[in-house]
Amino acid sequence: MVLSKHHKDYRQCSLTVMDNIADNDIVFDNDGICNYYYDYRNAVAENVFQGDDGRQRLNLIVDRIKSKGRNKKYDCIIGLSGGVDSSYVALLVSEFGLRPLAVHFDNGWNSELALNNIESIVTKLNFDLHTLVVDWEEFKDIQLSYLKASVVDIEAVTDHAIFATVFKLAKKYKINFILSGTNVLTEHIMPPSWNYKKMDYANLRDIHKQFGKQPMRSYPVIDFKKHIYYSAFLRLNPISILNYVPYVKKEVVEVLKLKLGWRDYGGKHYESVFTKFYQAYILPEKFHIDKRKAHLSNLICSLQLTRAEALEELEKPLYLPKQLETDKQYVLKKLGLTNGEFENLMNLPVRKHEYFKTDTRLKAKYMTFLTRTHKLRRVFS
Repeated sequence: MVLSKHHKDYRQCSLTVMDNIADNDIVFDNDGICNYYYDYRNAVAENVFQGDDGRQRLNLIVDRIKSKGRNKKYDCIIGLSGGVDSSYVALLVSEFGLRPLAVHFDNGWNSELALNNIESIVTKLNFDLHTLVVDWEEFKDIQLSYLKASVVDIEAVTDHAIFATVFKLAKKYKINFILSGTNVLTEHIMPPSWNYKKMDYANLRDIHKQFGKQPMRSYPVIDFKKHIYYSAFLRLNPISILNYVPYVKKEVVEVLKLKLGWRDYGGKHYESVFTKFYQAYILPEKFHIDKRKAHLSNLICSLQLTRAEALEELEKPLYLPKQLETDKQYVLKKLGLTNGEFENLMNLPVRKHEYFKTDTRLKAKYMTFLTRTHKLRRVFS
């Protein structure tokens, strides 16, 4: 049974706007405060460094990147989607005097606005841009496989390919540092059941094997062994640099508009037409998930928004009817689905990703190995 706001068992956090609709992992204390609020505070304490401390730590990171990148064409690599986070990373990297290779993954769903943002950024900052244009028929087949599998994280198809592409290019150009736009302040809160592990190639392969029709030839993949090779042996170092600088979303947007000619696209990750339709229609309609609750709760916890403002925002429709119909017909036409076929997919029983093969056991064994190795080093050092 799916709860609603009017059900007797419905509960909402007294400090954030997280609730127990479509979330079995949320718990509340005696004051009605949910676990995500406390998780957020702990994550900030451990990973966010502001003021002089943040500047000092970031200066050391930048100096290390420049040192390691000396005599190389690029000293770091950045992903560039055209969204707020990645665009701000690009601006900061330029101001730090670093020499990045910017990477964009074109999966066929980019909005024109996102493409304009990317072009403006690389032109103004004089960055080299590597754009991987995936074979559309192949990528479409994988996306359709996820729709047929009826799992929650369809976006894992895009995210996995982005990671695989970035790692491969980092190896090719001997780049040691991957600078990302992930950050605690605006992204930490997200129920685990609303996403899935992006690097689980075993899961992706099994879903596609069961429901796909075309072989994966050009689609970039990174299996568990490659992941170990890149991280443990090549020592590729991912760094979330936004955790070291003041990061107020509204202020950052204005800076991007002023310095890079950046234009807003109206929602988190809405630079992709499919992502917008997925988050604003597929997730709430099929899985009863409204990701705005998590996005807004992060802003509440970082004091960038009041709870009252967030509640008011949640009262707004995810889609205006006319725009929904326009986007829906565009998505269905591009995927080659009729309205009836799409509704059949939407009505399939929801499956957990773990229903299919995963690399969870392999990762658990690897982490156990690392722990034991670390203990042995301590004993014999």
